[in-house]
Amino acid sequence: MTKAVQIKGVSKKYGSYQAIKKVSFDIHDNEFFTLLGPSGCGKTTLLRMIAGFETPTTGNIILHGQNIENLPANKRRVNTVFQNYALFPHMNLEENIGFGLEMLGWKKDKRECRVNEMLKLVHMEQFAKRFPSELSGGQQQRIALARALAPEPEVLLLDEPLSALDLKLRQAMREELQDLQRQTGITFIFVTHDQEEALAMSDRICVLAHGEIQHLDSPINIYENPTNRFVADFIGDTNFLDVNVTGSNVHATSIETPLGINIDVPASGVKVGQDAVMSLRPEKISINKSVDGVSLPGRVMHRTYMGGYTHYTIQLSSGADLRVSMRNNISNNINYDLNEAVTLGFSPASVRVLGE
Repeated sequence: MTKAVQIKGVSKKYGSYQAIKKVSFDIHDNEFFTLLGPSGCGKTTLLRMIAGFETPTTGNIILHGQNIENLPANKRRVNTVFQNYALFPHMNLEENIGFGLEMLGWKKDKRECRVNEMLKLVHMEQFAKRFPSELSGGQQQRIALARALAPEPEVLLLDEPLSALDLKLRQAMREELQDLQRQTGITFIFVTHDQEEALAMSDRICVLAHGEIQHLDSPINIYENPTNRFVADFIGDTNFLDVNVTGSNVHATSIETPLGINIDVPASGVKVGQDAVMSLRPEKISINKSVDGVSLPGRVMHRTYMGGYTHYTIQLSSGADLRVSMRNNISNNINYDLNEAVTLGFSPASVRVLGE
């Protein structure tokens, strides 16, 4: 697989503060790659170093085989879409898209042809003569994308471009971004702190914390098989319970749980005697249905209706609490009342054991 961007031993210090701690990873050609993490984790710093707005303290940044860490930003075949769009208010949409091409020396006829292609790509042909102030947030976002894609960059960088939009528009723009990436074949590097956004859009996700990579993998593997407690906690919702590891081999990990049961779960690499927690996603738990022989009596302590799901907190007879998420659909249209006695079931195969 061809590598679009290679990050090799890159670190970044601001005085005594280490924003990025010697990270290395590759981004593939024609990939939708996401840098995900909380505020201050280093994701935007990494993006700015790829763009050329910051210089690494150590390490190399390679774009299609060329070292670019010391190349000026305007010499890199990389464009950036910013959170605030950064459209020129005194130019109409055609002029906004064409400005960068003019600066690059494109001839007028070629420039006009490319501007029309970009307006068509983002479904904004009929608005060509309008000014940014006459557009909605979503329309401005499309023009910012068209302007960034017009010079045919090798890589497009997107710095939290959906954060200013409302929920419905964000969801619609996710699909549009994916479609644009597939149509253009350009490598997209997307920065966000929104886990749902990252899961929905990415081919691969790099989860960052404290300037270090915590997990880099496909959305499915990151959600289903997180490498540590931080990743499990940051990506989605989960139940954490302290456990004792009583056995460990290449096939399974045996644990003693505070649920009043001992179970064998998928192999984790956590050894006997290590501090460990079990992670169990709320949607992996069933109410009033034994699963793989697990049937735990409890009582409903809290219920929150969220449209597509109802979330419950169940206190088990062992004293432990588990959060449970049940999808609301025609075949499962059951509301459990507060203080109602229920039993919980889950497959041990859904449990992940993580080192502290």
